[in-house]
Amino acid sequence: MGGLSERISKWVKSTQFYRAIFRHGYEDTPRNRALTTFSNVLYHLHPVKTRRESIKLRYTWCMGGTSLLLFVILSATGVLLMFYYVPDTRRAYQDIKDMMMVVSYGIIFRNIHRLAAHGMVFTVWVHMTRVFLTGAYKPPREFNWIIGVMLLMLTLLLSWTGYLLPWDQLALWAITVGTKMAAATPLFGVEGPFGPELGMRPDNDVKFMLLGGTEVGQNALLRFYVLHCVALPLLVVVLLAVHFWRVRKDGFSGPL
Repeated sequence: MGGLSERISKWVKSTQFYRAIFRHGYEDTPRNRALTTFSNVLYHLHPVKTRRESIKLRYTWCMGGTSLLLFVILSATGVLLMFYYVPDTRRAYQDIKDMMMVVSYGIIFRNIHRLAAHGMVFTVWVHMTRVFLTGAYKPPREFNWIIGVMLLMLTLLLSWTGYLLPWDQLALWAITVGTKMAAATPLFGVEGPFGPELGMRPDNDVKFMLLGGTEVGQNALLRFYVLHCVALPLLVVVLLAVHFWRVRKDGFSGPL
């Protein structure tokens, strides 16, 4: 029986289908592990070699991987919600109510999306805190630290732009307060330091750019929808690719 299983295993491993997936065989040697990492798309995200201590849970806290998982969940549930939501001030609130009350499993997907958004903000903050406390931002990883800070800012912007989409009183006034703060931005806001000196007016400053006008309305809802569903997620994907590439090039950090 053992000889038969070995012959079957040898035949399977000799097929083109198997060799197309496992390009360098299945023998567990240091050379084959390195070749698999170099040639496999999934394994290509990680360095060829890493210290055992650098991937232990007590050191990494697994916050980076958790953040990525939550982003995938947000993308999947967000696409499903887009099938029912229309960024129109006359029906946006009712669409949300329909998803919560009428659409099958709508309340589940919306709550998963909402809780995953809260969770991603938390895990990205904790991930950045861990990197800072362990000194993993130091050379040669300082560039990847900058990429991480940019991803943190994009995470907060994703959360903020999604805030307006339900078009309820909470969302309306939260965005009103947020864009009034934007008007006080130095250089780019009409109410900020040096803004008027640089020609900033209520119809051309950063607040006007965000709202598409001088107050929260249809233009603001459409712009926040495009930012939340298209522009910001694309930027996150690009920066995540750079982030993983730098992890591969720089190697995992580890406890001293």
